[in-house]
Amino acid sequence: MTRQGFAFCGAELAAVYVLAEGGHELHLTEMAGDRSVLYGLPAVLAVDGHSPAADAFRSGNPLWLTPEGFAAYVEGDPHHFPGRVLRNSVGTPAKVSLGALPLGRGATELGCLIVAGEVPDGFSSDRRSLLELYADQVAAGLESVAAHAAGRTTPRPQMGRNLVPLQGGAFIVELSTGRMEAHALVLDLLGIPLEQFDGHVETLLACAIPDDIPALMAIVDPGRLSSTAQQLAFRIRRPNGELRWLGVRCRVQVDADGKPERVLGVVADAAYLRPSADEVSIVQRLSATLAGAATIRDVSQKVVAALREPLAADRVAVAELEGDRLVVTVLDPPEPDAWPDLWRSEWRSEWPDASIHSLPTLQSALREGHMSLWPPGADLEPGLQGIGPGGLAVVPLPADGRMVGLCMVGWDDDHRFGPEERSLLTATAGLVGQALVRAHALDAGHELATMLQRSLLPRKLPELPGGVAVARYLPATVGLEVGGDWYDVIPLRDGHVALVIGDVQGHSAGAATIMGQMRTAVRAYAVEGHPPDVVVARANRLLVGMETDLFATCLYVDLDMEEGIARCVRAGHLPPIIRHPDSTTEELAVEGGPPLGVLVDAEFPMTEAGLLPGTLLALLTDGLVESPSLYLEDGMRRVREVLGPADLEEPGRVADELLGSANRRDDDVALLLLRYDGTRVRPKRTHWTVWRLPNAVQHARRFTARTLRAWGVVEELDIVLLVVSELVTNAIAHTQGEVRLELTLSADRLRIAVNDASPRSPVKPADVNWQATGGRGLLIVEATTTAWGAVPLSGGKQVWAEIPLAPRERQAKDS
Repeated sequence: MTRQGFAFCGAELAAVYVLAEGGHELHLTEMAGDRSVLYGLPAVLAVDGHSPAADAFRSGNPLWLTPEGFAAYVEGDPHHFPGRVLRNSVGTPAKVSLGALPLGRGATELGCLIVAGEVPDGFSSDRRSLLELYADQVAAGLESVAAHAAGRTTPRPQMGRNLVPLQGGAFIVELSTGRMEAHALVLDLLGIPLEQFDGHVETLLACAIPDDIPALMAIVDPGRLSSTAQQLAFRIRRPNGELRWLGVRCRVQVDADGKPERVLGVVADAAYLRPSADEVSIVQRLSATLAGAATIRDVSQKVVAALREPLAADRVAVAELEGDRLVVTVLDPPEPDAWPDLWRSEWRSEWPDASIHSLPTLQSALREGHMSLWPPGADLEPGLQGIGPGGLAVVPLPADGRMVGLCMVGWDDDHRFGPEERSLLTATAGLVGQALVRAHALDAGHELATMLQRSLLPRKLPELPGGVAVARYLPATVGLEVGGDWYDVIPLRDGHVALVIGDVQGHSAGAATIMGQMRTAVRAYAVEGHPPDVVVARANRLLVGMETDLFATCLYVDLDMEEGIARCVRAGHLPPIIRHPDSTTEELAVEGGPPLGVLVDAEFPMTEAGLLPGTLLALLTDGLVESPSLYLEDGMRRVREVLGPADLEEPGRVADELLGSANRRDDDVALLLLRYDGTRVRPKRTHWTVWRLPNAVQHARRFTARTLRAWGVVEELDIVLLVVSELVTNAIAHTQGEVRLELTLSADRLRIAVNDASPRSPVKPADVNWQATGGRGLLIVEATTTAWGAVPLSGGKQVWAEIPLAPRERQAKDS
């Protein structure tokens, strides 16, 4: 195929030789330009023969010939280069320079590009670099042809398809000044009149589609430039509104010191990158399926089905933006192990959610509204590492002039983003964003109930000394997906922790509301310091007083993390399951009372059990172990079978395994696991009842000094005595009844606590006059301790303060 109109950097003729099937011959597939410059080119060249094209193809390096060098080639091989090729069309000897440029690299050897022109002194260094970049553009066209040639192992270009882009030009950027010299053909491609070009890179960037600007800026960023050619396909919007694909190839030139000096580039038409029929059909099918999606989950699952296979992706996630948090609506694959640790730590419901502030890459993408593509090995924050180690695409989802969420697509193996992928993701983004908005409108009641339940569950479980707690919650998949299951982990005083799990009757927004009230009440009673049976009894009376028709079940476990003593109270709930260090399991026999909200004067007996370090305690709701197709006894036995051989190194994995088969659920599921490790160093505790005598503070100081010397705490003694004096003085001066001083020495701090019978919390004065005789006590406590506060107790309160211990004192104490 021969075409006219080719001229580029001194070359007036271009010829494309393509590797034929079998790999032994190069076939002339296309010629463009002035044939009179170099005519009589053979239609077939042997790969192992002696010709510029064959030699360049075998070596993989460009071959440049001046007129004299070309003449030597012709004389050495008159069969392939007859003498007439060195004369122009009128018979005069021509000063023809020639370049043979291999197409493709390594395993993708495509052929060779021959360029020739009447350049008496040979192609200059700049022209050679630009022509080599131009050859890369031709190779990209050949690769596109190969990708669309079904069932072929080598590219067989279709006749009639232009392999040599006639519309193309070169540019040079001087990095020291930032000025750009652009050929008229480049400006014509972009639709910029020659007289309006001001020589600034920004003027050309303004023609690009906003989504492609970051990638274009990166390719000419001095910090990322390399001597190897860089390539990119991008889209522009011409002044007449036409959307056009262009390809750019860049190469940096360095000075004598090796510093980047200039960027040489080639821009050419890349019409072959327009969406193919397959890509268009994907978008059309997705649009049709999204039109019938009625819920957020439906929308998300259809997006995964449409994208994962065509993109050959390893992970796809769709997330909505709710306030300052990303709520993931679908993950594929759904297993927690496939996602980074940040997502696992937030795995408290069927899909995780995370604060957008902890993911600056996603926060930036949502703020700017542009797709971002991260290559293999990109320096991403921990929350994104592991989603796409081989490449990650972050696609914001726009709707109604704002960003409503985003889609993440990740690959494990090294992945280079092609223009077809960017086009597909960009087209998909708008469809998905609008579909999410429609689904919200159709499913407003469900969304309100789900949001209510999510806000009532703990955002994050506390870190516990001597143990690790994990929790999971799964909503029901049948009917209204909101229920009354809840859980909580409550750190208490003296190294205790309360583990609570419960279930409010029914599946409704009302059940979720009662659940939130019961969780708050149980937490408040527990923090006040009541024993487990009193906490549950008070929660029962509260629910009875609400005059609701709903009742609730509850299991409350108060665990001493130092001694391993668990005190359990059960109100109509399933008993806990224990997995012992020797891998045996049992249902702990806990005496039970009636459900909460049934009898106002119900009694709730307490059962005590001892736990050894290495024990796993499991609290669960009936949705995990009972359904119309699963008897309760069988469900409890299945849990024990999973816990027995489980590896307790990561309790989260154990929880995920327990929930692994809970796909279709008629009831919601709550699960709370605690791995009890025990404490290596047990805190030392003592207390002193302060009698209301004139010298009561003096007695408290003497008791404290004796105790601290016995414990080996000497350096901090003066500060401790000052704090004890202030707290005891306040209690005696402002309250009535018994005053109790408690001292607790742990591994790295000393805790001072004073209990009194007044429920009023102390108030730090906002301002103290220098003439005042009081009011400075709490200010002194605040200035000399790392933390202080007040908590309610049954019949009074406790004011506490903590003082850190110097490392040398800890070492002395340990020895």
